[in-house]
Amino acid sequence: MKKSKYGAKKITIDGITFDSKDEARYYEYLKKLKIEGKIINFELQPKYELQPGFKKMSKTYRAITYSPDFLIYHLDDTEELIDVKGMSTQQGEMRKKMFDYKYPHLKLTWVARSLKYGEDGWIEYDKLKKIRKENKRCQE
Repeated sequence: MKKSKYGAKKITIDGITFDSKDEARYYEYLKKLKIEGKIINFELQPKYELQPGFKKMSKTYRAITYSPDFLIYHLDDTEELIDVKGMSTQQGEMRKKMFDYKYPHLKLTWVARSLKYGEDGWIEYDKLKKIRKENKRCQE
């Protein structure tokens, strides 16, 4: 089994290779929501340009892109981008900030798997971070 750059084990479901078990679990969760009629549909890894490629002093720079894990089409005709996170990185935080600046009209949500705190096993990443910080403070 291959590992991704952050040590997460890659996993293949329905012929699709996911970067982590949690990402694959979220895919299964979305399939269930679609079957139950709770969402219209979803897509995998839509790509958004954060900064175009350019040239400077004969050096070519590639475009900076961001591909959240999923794009969900909700029943109320809204769309939501989901990125499944096990942990946050400085690069990830920067891309999210650039995305939010360039695409203010698009909803991007980072989620984490949490059986303890999450509804249906999932919770917004920032909420989980806040809960963990509070719990750590209480233990000191």
